[in-house]
Order: sequence, then C-alpha cells, then structure tokens
Amino acid sequence: MNQQKRNPVIVSVQALQRMPYYLQLLKEHKQAGDIVISAKTIATELRLNDVQVRKDLAAVSSIKGKPNTGFEIQDLIDNMEDYLGYNNVMDAVLIGAGSLGKALISYKGFENYGLNIVAAFDNEVGTTGDVINGCRIRPVSEMEEFCKRLRIHIGIITVPAQSAQAACDNLLASGILAIWNFAPVHLNAPENVLVQNENMAASLAMLSRKLKEMTR
Repeated sequence: MNQQKRNPVIVSVQALQRMPYYLQLLKEHKQAGDIVISAKTIATELRLNDVQVRKDLAAVSSIKGKPNTGFEIQDLIDNMEDYLGYNNVMDAVLIGAGSLGKALISYKGFENYGLNIVAAFDNEVGTTGDVINGCRIRPVSEMEEFCKRLRIHIGIITVPAQSAQAACDNLLASGILAIWNFAPVHLNAPENVLVQNENMAASLAMLSRKLKEMTR
C-alpha cells in the first residue's frame, strides 16, 4: 500500500474512544473475508451515526473511501493502528500485584495494542519474586532504577485507593510520563504527565443507575 504522508491529525476524545471499537469490527470483517466496508455498515453495526463515523474515518485514513463501495478494510486497519500507536511496542511497569494487577499481567491481549508489561512492583513479602506470564514481581524499592535504566515511560496503578498517591509519587520519581490508573481516586500529578483513570466504581454506578431507570 502506497500511503501519502499526512499532517498530524487531532481528533476529539470521544472519537479517540470510538477507534478501538472500529478496529475490532474491521478485524472481524477482515477475518470473515471482506475486502471493503462502508461507513454506513460500521455505523449500523456499532449503532452510531453514519455521518460521525465518516468524519472519524476521514480523520485517520490516508485513503478516501470510494463511492458506493467504501473503504478498503486493510487500509483502515493500518491507518488506525498507526494513529493509535498499536504498531509501536510500548513497555510499561505495573505497581500493585494484587488480584487486579495479576489479572492485567496475565492478559495476553495487550500485545495487540502495543503494550508490553515488563515488570510489576509490590511490597507484599509473599508476592515479590513471583513470576506471572513471564513478568517478575519486584520490590517497589527497585522501581526507580529499573524504569530509568530501561527508559520506561508508562506506569499502571492497581493498588488500593489509600495507596494510590504514594504509588503515583513512586512512578513520577521513576521518570514515568503516562499513568493508567485503576485506583478509584484522583491523583495529584504534574500537568505534563498523562493520567488516564479507569474508575470501575463510577462505571458501575452509571450502569446501575441506567438499569434502575429501565426497570422502573
């Protein structure tokens, strides 16, 4: 595929959040043997507005869709993975090797998204030294030297709420520039550090509220 170089594209947070769903659908259609797909088909299957889908695809695609046929699926997959950074393996460390932390370490699907958890850190005596999915759990005291030596810039927090800020501070001291936070608390971090919160309590509250409205 001969792609033209494009200027950097900025999409909205909402559009960025839709991209993994587009990508998953595209891969399903490719596996089924499809070659092309229309924005309308994507919109219908994902229950989205087709105008919005066309706008999202146009923002990241180097190839314009063809009238009456749509986009070549492989082109869209390549463009989307490139835009999302899935083609570039990003090493990350995890702090908090409890049940959630171990589940994330064990999840093999991260490799599809360019994420590689290379080490986990914890202070529990019975946990350090264990190896999960090829990832060794180390004492937190080793984290700063490890991250700086390997130039790790992504940290994942899976500690209890009361320990989250301390974990964040340890990551910051280790040179981490992006934090994926699974603890249900607001972290105090410098403006130049990216923080993505995955608040499961908030998501559950939203789900519970909507379910309650549906069953009234």
